[in-house]
Amino acid sequence: MSFLKIFVAALLSIVAVNLQYLRLTQIQQGSGQAIHTAKHQDVELIRLNAINRSPNLGFENLLADSLFLSFLQYFGDSKQRKEFGYGLAPLYFDGLVDRDPRFVEAYLYLSNTISLRLGKPNRSIALMEKGLESLTPTTPPRSYYIWRFKATDELLFLGDGEAAKQSFEKSAEWARQSSDEEAPLIAEISSQTAQFLAKNPVSRSAQISAWAQVLVSARDEETEQIATERIESLGGTIVVNEGGQVSVNFNIYDD
Repeated sequence: MSFLKIFVAALLSIVAVNLQYLRLTQIQQGSGQAIHTAKHQDVELIRLNAINRSPNLGFENLLADSLFLSFLQYFGDSKQRKEFGYGLAPLYFDGLVDRDPRFVEAYLYLSNTISLRLGKPNRSIALMEKGLESLTPTTPPRSYYIWRFKATDELLFLGDGEAAKQSFEKSAEWARQSSDEEAPLIAEISSQTAQFLAKNPVSRSAQISAWAQVLVSARDEETEQIATERIESLGGTIVVNEGGQVSVNFNIYDD
């Protein structure tokens, strides 16, 4: 099959999915605003399932980017999220990880949304494990962060200190092999957190370190508030310097 035929087939596939979505939206709009709001989740579910079943035809990255942009719109609709929650989030990331497992930035939203907001850390961890199968310490850059996201979920949401220790050790190992500017720092703090957990699998210092990661990587006020409350409840103190840089003091001695 020629490249042109493949390109046209891919476009037709994407167009068909979006036409289906638009038609369903039009049906929705004719049923009144209340029904429109209630049915929006069903329409988006149909659209996501259609996209996830559609063939890639060599345009994996294009489809992954489209899914991520759709997710950002979904995540940012605070009114609907307050009413309906984050139940569709795994479908966005199922498609993302399948099509572009090297999309490092997406894993941060994956962890924060599926584990922190939806309360399904096992699903989040399984998706990260699937993605890690396609990654190496140097490809793509900063891939060591995914081990840290996984470790954070294991520690904070599953309470599995041993699994978290192993993931932090892998993060440190991968960071040491990376030439990224921030890699030495990530290697150091990941190694320190693993050492905390080796001494005490329920280490408060390790938990504060993990919540600090959630705090500094938060993309919305709600996540910032949750992380701040957890850090303070564990005995940590959040400090913001004149330049706006956030740091956490560990006012505890359990390690």
